[in-house]
Formats: sequence, C-alpha cells, structure tokens
Amino acid sequence: MENWQKKHQHKLVGAAEAVKRIKSGDRVVIGHACGEPQALTKAMTERYQELQNVEIVHMVAMGDSAYAQPGMEKSFRHNALFVGRSTRKAVEEGRADYTPCFFSEIPRLFKEKILPVQVALLQVTPPDEEGFCSYGISADYTVAAAETAELVIAQVNRRLPRTQGARIHLDNISLLVEQEEDLIELPSPVIGDVERSIGQQIANLVPDGATLQLGIGAIPDAVLLFLKDKKDLGIHSEMFSDGVVDLVNAGVITNRKKTINSGLFVATFLMGTRKLYDFIDQNPVVYLRPSDYVNDPCVVGQHENMISINSAVQVDLMGQVNAEMMGSKQFSGIGGQVDFVRGASRSPGGKSIIALPSTAAKGSVSRIVIELDKGAAVSTSRNDVQYVVTEYGTANLRGKSIRQRAAALLEIAHPKFQPSLQEQAKKIGLLP
Repeated sequence: MENWQKKHQHKLVGAAEAVKRIKSGDRVVIGHACGEPQALTKAMTERYQELQNVEIVHMVAMGDSAYAQPGMEKSFRHNALFVGRSTRKAVEEGRADYTPCFFSEIPRLFKEKILPVQVALLQVTPPDEEGFCSYGISADYTVAAAETAELVIAQVNRRLPRTQGARIHLDNISLLVEQEEDLIELPSPVIGDVERSIGQQIANLVPDGATLQLGIGAIPDAVLLFLKDKKDLGIHSEMFSDGVVDLVNAGVITNRKKTINSGLFVATFLMGTRKLYDFIDQNPVVYLRPSDYVNDPCVVGQHENMISINSAVQVDLMGQVNAEMMGSKQFSGIGGQVDFVRGASRSPGGKSIIALPSTAAKGSVSRIVIELDKGAAVSTSRNDVQYVVTEYGTANLRGKSIRQRAAALLEIAHPKFQPSLQEQAKKIGLLP
C-alpha cells in the first residue's frame, strides 16, 4: 500500500459506497466530456430507485448518460449546459433542461452559488509526492465544481494522463474511489472534399506565429492538414484533439511566438484518442486551466495574431450566426464560440472565423439563409462576426454595411441557391 493510501484510508471506498452519500434533491456536477468519471456516474444511476429529484449538471456528455434516459424522470433531472448526442433527445422531449451560458462564465454559476453544488463527481490521477492529483483532461468547470461542492467524490484512475496546471489535493477530496478504466475516446472525424476545401481557405488566413483556437469536428481537423508549411504556431484553445499531435511532430506547432504563456499548450479540456492522451501524459508543456481563464475574452485577446475557428448551423445574410439549434430544437450549445470570437477581435492581428459547408441535408438545404430558422437563437451576433468561410469562398464582414454583407455572403452560398437568395434579399430590402 502506498503512503497516500495509508494516510487517506478512511476516504477509500468502492463506487457504490461513495455514491450512497448523494441525497434526493442534491445538485450533482459531473466531470466534463471525456473526463467523465464513468464508474461513479454508473454507480449513481444504479441507485435511481432510491433517489428523487437529483439534478445532474453536465456540459458535453460523452458517456451513455443513463440518468437522462426514459424512465429516470422521477429520480434525475438533467440540466445540460451543452446538449450532446446522448442527452439531445431528453432535452427535446422535455425530460431534461438546457441552460444557456458562455463557457467562460460557467464556473461563476458555481462560485457565486447561482447553482449551488452539493456533490461533485471527478476523475483524477493518482497523487504526486505532495498529495496533488491532476484533473487530467477536464479542468473547465470541473475545478470550480470541486472547489465549491459540499461533497467531492473522486475516481482515481491510473489510465488518466497527468497534465500540468489544474490540480486538487487529497485533503480537499471527501471520498476516493480507486478504479482503473479506459477513458472515453473521440474518434477522428471523416474529412470529405467540402471540409478539405474549407480547411485550405482557412489555412490561407493563418500567418506564421499565429495562436490557434480550434473547435470540434471535421472542419477544424481539415484546417490542420493545410498548416504544414506554417512556422511557430501556438495553441490557446478551449480544447484540442489528435490532429495537433501531427503538427507538433512536424515542428509546425512550437508555441514559441505566443504573447502570453509562451512555449505552452493551454486548454481547458481535451478530447481525442489514445494518441492524444499519450502525447499529453506527463508532458511538461501541456497546461489545463479552468474555462474562466482559458475562455476569458480578455485573456484570449492578449495573444497577438489570435485565430479562432468555429462552426455554425446557419448564417443569415446580415451575418447572424446560429451555431446550436435545428429550428426550435436545441442541438448543441453556445460553448466557447462567442468567448473566442470576441477574444480574437481584441487581439492585435487577430481573426475570428465561422466555417460551415454551404449546404445541409445532402445538398437540399442552403446554410446561407435569408433569415435563421423560426425559433432558432442567434449564437453569435452580426456585430461580432468577421470571416465566414464555405467551400465556395471567404467573406470578410468587418466594416461592411448590411447590403455589402448580403452581397458578400451570397457569393459564398452554393451556386444553385444564389438566384433564389438574391431574389428574396431584394424583396426584403437587403439588396437594391
């Protein structure tokens, strides 16, 4: 038995025993995305018959989210801060809720007791010699939840990579569950011709020495394919994935030119495969910080040549962006898009980029639209948007009038939709 196990033996319990401390009516915050402590989530859900009205707060749910499945309504109510694949149907059917909030401000919900936290479920590494555990791949809001919760239950997983930055001492953990298990992985997306075309155009906007923020999906991964001739790129991003590793190995990403945190990868959570997790494990230049630092537009804007790359569902001809809804149905969430759009706008030489294929539904629907779908929210306002990129080109909206915006966005719409869009735009006065 190791020294830390002897000293904290009174805290060491099994998963089923640990979650017995969760009471009906508690608010439980679960570690984020691929950092979810799966053994604890599973054990909690298995107690569903003993519990009533437990609120489960989570952002991107990458596990099976059994607490949000039909039949769990009396036991658990999921409060989604971002709607994921496994929670989308519950939100759509009214069995779960969605709370809009910028990613940078989620920790504030817990710290200021807007959403007081009774229980935090974490996944951490075994402690170092000083008794500190790494949060591994999820700092984001998880740190704030742990710092403010009445009860902190941590799954100690030896397969979790140790990253620098965010950490928690054993003294600040209420119960320890030693359980080794594979991490949730995010497979690399399929990159098609459309994504490659968009990626190449975005890469043309990236200068040597730029600092990048990359979202999730095929388009950000496609961008990375076309950066191999760049020099001294850096990473300050809410997350990054496997594609970054190849550019590090090619000598493209060095972080040397970053204005702040020079030489360091800075992120708030990580999602990828074992390839990424092996790269970050014990890597002295990979730092995870909470989202109220990483996503703070004032911090982002301190980087010179900050390039933010985010996706969208629709962009209307005034430049308004819907990045989260399918009609009136909540599909995802606001996440960190606006945080980084505004941060990049403050950056000397910075550029914010919204990228999307020109069509959806196998080419039958235009994503460049006269107006956003009825019931859809505006994720990023027209005042914030700079570049919009499709496979048909790049539109720079900064400083453009409404008519100039409409004309520029029409040019990057799919050609088969341009005549009808132009006709509608004239009818409502967007074009002369």
